[in-house]
Amino acid sequence: MEKTIKEIFKTYGYDLNQNQIDLFLKYYNFLIEENRKYNLTAITEPMEVMVKHFIDSIIAEKFIKKNSKVIDIGSGAGFPGVPLKILRPDLKITLLDSLNKRINFLNQLIDILKLKDIEAVHARAEDFVKCCREKYDVALSRAVAQVPTLAEYLIPYVKINGTIIMYKGINVKEEIEKGKKAIEILGAEIEAEETFYLKEVESLRSIIILKKIKATPKQYPRDKNKAKISPIS
Repeated sequence: MEKTIKEIFKTYGYDLNQNQIDLFLKYYNFLIEENRKYNLTAITEPMEVMVKHFIDSIIAEKFIKKNSKVIDIGSGAGFPGVPLKILRPDLKITLLDSLNKRINFLNQLIDILKLKDIEAVHARAEDFVKCCREKYDVALSRAVAQVPTLAEYLIPYVKINGTIIMYKGINVKEEIEKGKKAIEILGAEIEAEETFYLKEVESLRSIIILKKIKATPKQYPRDKNKAKISPIS
């Protein structure tokens, strides 16, 4: 497994040190062990976890400035926040999730990996923002939701001139069109969009990068799940 981890990461341009290899291996083993109890992921085969979870998580790290304060919304089993932390120890990361079982897993994971400057918070995105509006340099998410919904959850957390990163699938052009109005209303603009191919698992992935250009109106994000039920359009 150690050799496999090192070789896969190197294929995508990441030369891991021994400590990082060890951390990713521990992460994988703990994920598989705890998945039997918590049902954290349907992806459990070693190669699929390495590529679909670990590589996919870190592919956007070039858009994150050194020493950034980052919030990962809907972190689930720690993706993308924990792989980013392993790769980039300089980052200060908050893992936010609304399910307590996931937070329990994340707290155990952080302890096992002995990671610093990373915390797991049990809260809904529309609630936690009340204490942390425009406090982060970067907000990101791999959660399954349309661009207008993700924009409403992510953008309010970011400082002006900060970065918003959305991990998406292949129909990204259509999603961007649907999300343009929401992105503008919430105070951001589209800065970049990149598509990449995970050849080991034959999967096409995209990331959307937004820049925060003005303060988000105080009424966003709306409560009572309105960002999902009635997205800005």
